[in-house]
Amino acid sequence: MKHTLYRIGSAFRTAFPKALKIAWWMIRLTVLVSLGVEVLRYFGIIAWLSESLSPVFRLVGLPGEASLAFLTGYFVNVYGALAIVGTLPLTVRELTILGIMVLCAHNMFIETAVQKKTGSPVVRMVAVRTLGALIGGLLLHWLMPAESIQAAPVAAPVAQPLPALAWEWLLSTGQLVLQMLVLIVGLSFLQRLLAEFGVIRRLSKILRPVLKIFGLPARTSFLWIVANVLGLAYGAAVMMEETEAGKVDSRDVDLLNHHIGVAHSNIEDLLLFVSFGGLFWWLLLPRWLIAMLFVWERRLEWKLKR
Repeated sequence: MKHTLYRIGSAFRTAFPKALKIAWWMIRLTVLVSLGVEVLRYFGIIAWLSESLSPVFRLVGLPGEASLAFLTGYFVNVYGALAIVGTLPLTVRELTILGIMVLCAHNMFIETAVQKKTGSPVVRMVAVRTLGALIGGLLLHWLMPAESIQAAPVAAPVAQPLPALAWEWLLSTGQLVLQMLVLIVGLSFLQRLLAEFGVIRRLSKILRPVLKIFGLPARTSFLWIVANVLGLAYGAAVMMEETEAGKVDSRDVDLLNHHIGVAHSNIEDLLLFVSFGGLFWWLLLPRWLIAMLFVWERRLEWKLKR
């Protein structure tokens, strides 16, 4: 018993300093990006971009107004996109198409920064996720049967004066920072604990057949689970630590980034869209298919270069 407690304590003492360092980097980045996006939104730049992109969204069977929801998700997060979605009279089909696009490409600045920190090029990750969103939208537009059932819209947000917006931003950002700190430290400790007691090795064996289909090495199994359950932003600490410790090499992480770029956070974010009326399997399976194609394409690139 004493030996077990010592191992748990040792795992925490090892994880805590590194987790704090990564949390500090993530928090600074999150605050700066969040503030920048709020400024763009206040001066109407995001709304202008949305109007410019309306013709593109009609190609995937969506009304022009849906572009504002996508851009909000692209620059901010899924919650921001859903705040706009709730004001639009979308059908279930349209909501599902928009959902897969947002789930493929959301929180782009922060999540791309995490992927860069683990070794994948920024331009490539932005291209993969943006292209994944377009492919997902087109795929669902071609495959999903037409229907006209509307998801119930909620009341539109009321325009607020600048001081009220600033106060709201401070409160929401403070809450997010606290949440990030707790989750990053907790996840880093969990990763150390699971490694200490051999759980990660067992997970690798169990998931090996699934990851093989996806084109991913078995060594990435724990990172794949973290990204699918908690997403890229909150899983950043574990991903960076595993990379820095050499437990997964740069190519392994790059392949994983190609997969989880378009298919991560498959519990919270996906279920949020389902709660608004999106269709679960249409939101999940096509993203796994697109992710698999990106990974095998990356492998083919390396093979041809050799």
